[in-house]
Amino acid sequence: PSLCSRIMIASKAFHSTSARVFNSARVIGRAPLHLQNKQQRQFLSLSTSFSSPSSSTSRASSTAAAASTSRLESLRTQLQHEDSETLTVSPATAFAGPGGLGDVVQITKRKTSKRTPKPKWLKAPLPEGEHYHRLKSTVRRLKLATVCEEARCPNIGECWGGGGEGTATATIMVMGDTCTRGCSFCAVKTSRAPAPLDPEEPSNTAKAVAEWGLDYVVVTSVDRDELPDQGAAHLAETMVELKLKNPKLLVECLTPDFRGNEDLITQVALSGLDVYAHNVETVERLQRRVRDHRAGYKQSLAVLALAKKVMPAHTLTKTSLMLGVGETDDEIRTTLKDLRASGVDVVTFGQYLRPSRRHMPVKAFVTPEKFDEWQVEAEAMGFKYVASGPLVRSSYKAGEFFVKNLLKENLLKLEQEKQQQQEKMG
Repeated sequence: PSLCSRIMIASKAFHSTSARVFNSARVIGRAPLHLQNKQQRQFLSLSTSFSSPSSSTSRASSTAAAASTSRLESLRTQLQHEDSETLTVSPATAFAGPGGLGDVVQITKRKTSKRTPKPKWLKAPLPEGEHYHRLKSTVRRLKLATVCEEARCPNIGECWGGGGEGTATATIMVMGDTCTRGCSFCAVKTSRAPAPLDPEEPSNTAKAVAEWGLDYVVVTSVDRDELPDQGAAHLAETMVELKLKNPKLLVECLTPDFRGNEDLITQVALSGLDVYAHNVETVERLQRRVRDHRAGYKQSLAVLALAKKVMPAHTLTKTSLMLGVGETDDEIRTTLKDLRASGVDVVTFGQYLRPSRRHMPVKAFVTPEKFDEWQVEAEAMGFKYVASGPLVRSSYKAGEFFVKNLLKENLLKLEQEKQQQQEKMG
């Protein structure tokens, strides 16, 4: 055969061999894009050592390979660099079949550093008990979402079961289970176009709370930036339905920032809730790292200040801080001062726990002793109530915390009244 024919025969055999390398990756499933690069690497590493059926074909192949050596070497270098960052693809140790290649490609995952074990004080009991299962079944039947489940809260068993000491609490998440924002700490699903609001959700939420017989309920929501009113009317309607079912129920509403829209903030603040909560999450410097770009430190402070201004005197404002994301003590103190200046009554401190490897890593595990120190310091600044601990969350055992605080205030008032009566009698 002519030289051109011999080159064409070699080329066909060459491509047949490469197809065998690529197809072998399908043994373990569809290869991702970065894996295709590794298959190219394998293909390239075998290209110069390819052996043809005849010596004349080998000479033609060698000539073609020599002409493109520099380009191949450059591409190999690039793929090796990518290899070190993702996965390594290597041929199986046993070779067989035409062209000297087997039909299996061994996939080896890159070496990763071991996950830092959580301290013993962060271990929470598994959810169990009659109350827990009753609340869970109601959530499923009425098609409700709870932040306890969506955000993978470690305290779900204790809160839903009442903690063995009385008050059971639950945090219901309304306006769906998908958020329009993407904060780097949050496990809730995100989308630019979530499902439409469920018009039956406010009444179903009230039914569920009535069935549970809760003393205190926390209602939170995802952000719905795509809606004209960002869901404010839906959230306010939920507050109204809850109070209609049980006027004595204590309701805390953990709200979005509504992008600072004062009319929307006021609409929710005057809907009948007892506690207006909105989380600043972290110190000012770390806002962009921790929260979605549409959120902001000053914007959140303004939300809390406006709610305090327009709500009835007996209501409270509340916020929460995550520790362990890279903040300093001085930054926390500055944040607490800003919160007090904004009229915030209640603050909680909790340890940030990474929901998955896709989320931002934990910078530090704060000890229980340090959380105790922050509680003392915050109380000294004038907060009406402070909850501080590694497993404390914005709504963690909110009912007990709130009720105990009210009892303390009532007892203080009684003591003051007794002293005044004694002074008059004396």
